[in-house]
Amino acid sequence: MIQKEAIRSELRERRWSIPEEEREKMSRKICSSLSGVITPCESVLVYCAKIPEVETCWFIDNLLSQNRDVIVPIIEKETISLRLSYIKSRDVLLPGTFNVPEPIGNEIPASAKDITCAIIPMLGYDRTGGRIGYGAGYYDRFLSDNPYIKKIGIAYSAQEVPSIPVQPHDIRMDVIVTETSVIRCNGGQL
Repeated sequence: MIQKEAIRSELRERRWSIPEEEREKMSRKICSSLSGVITPCESVLVYCAKIPEVETCWFIDNLLSQNRDVIVPIIEKETISLRLSYIKSRDVLLPGTFNVPEPIGNEIPASAKDITCAIIPMLGYDRTGGRIGYGAGYYDRFLSDNPYIKKIGIAYSAQEVPSIPVQPHDIRMDVIVTETSVIRCNGGQL
């Protein structure tokens, strides 16, 4: 879809235009807010960030320090799907597919049924929970197959657009967390 590609291009530029120091400050604020948003959840799927995404390392460390279950996705490029692994430490994460940190060689297989909520990366979003990613549909497929999982998208506030052109296969977020706000989309509750 041409319109989505134009939006992706603009949002990539917006995100890269944020200075690294600012991205770190904003990521820390987002991680701090996330810690309050997911309190009732027992098991969390959280993506491992690549530059310039919202960095999730502080959030992961916080969960691990509380002995919470942390599950990370591993990208299955061949099947355009996500494989899941528990991690007990971020030390096991190495650059993998698309340079995304993954527990390569240190997998502890996890099942989607063990996940209460998922922290989802977003290239862009709107206030109704519309999300735009990189275009391959990894998360949309995963969330479509597991509709009971609470969907929490995280992004910098600069990634907001008035409206995301959502297609039937696109999955909306329940909650969006930025450095400035927690947006409950369509009455999204946790």
